[in-house]
Amino acid sequence: MGRYYFHLRLDDDRIIADQEGTDLPDTVAARLEALAAARQLLADAIKSGSEHFPKAFVIADAEGHELETVPLAAALPRRLM
Repeated sequence: MGRYYFHLRLDDDRIIADQEGTDLPDTVAARLEALAAARQLLADAIKSGSEHFPKAFVIADAEGHELETVPLAAALPRRLM
């Protein structure tokens, strides 16, 4: 079990840091968590009519090392990409 942080990368490449993190079994679970959160963010943006949403999740470990970047577009069905 490890602690993973899901920072948000904005369009202008600024980062909104996740201060709390989430305990998950491994990086595969962290990627799945990022994809689920990306789907929720996209759904909320669509429902509200907003065109502004983050560009990606940056997954980091407890030491602050960047492990993976998950674009929000990765949560879309392939035919919509």
